[in-house]
Amino acid sequence: MSDFRNRPKDNFIHEATWEQLYVLTEHWKSDIEFYKQDLKFLHHLIDKYFLYLTKKENIDVILEVEVSLLEVEKQCSILLQRIDKHLHHLSALVEDPFTYVSDKFREEHEQLEDDLSQFLKDFRKNRKEVFSITEHMMGGEELIKQLNVLHK
Repeated sequence: MSDFRNRPKDNFIHEATWEQLYVLTEHWKSDIEFYKQDLKFLHHLIDKYFLYLTKKENIDVILEVEVSLLEVEKQCSILLQRIDKHLHHLSALVEDPFTYVSDKFREEHEQLEDDLSQFLKDFRKNRKEVFSITEHMMGGEELIKQLNVLHK
């Protein structure tokens, strides 16, 4: 699970046509937009259960996860901007293959793919932490007691 690359084969970046790279990059954009929505959901989960916390150590853990989630959200926004810019460059290359130096552009494409791979690792780690914490909070007697007090 250490390699999240979406490339169809090892040398794809250097052999693919500009159109094929464009289609691949469109898939990346779609994935990143999905993850962006998922990040909103994770923030909602944290916000929902944060209200019921009373112990300082629980609050500190939630705050730490929230900060980490904000970093991943920033990473997501930057990747989305880079992908949009990359798609613009690819569309220029489809129209005129001599717009950019091919090798340099393909290296940039590969770097973008590597950064996307790192984002996915970070995202999954954060998502797992959020679910683990909310599961702990939902299942804890402390939350149940607090909910019962609120409903009386």
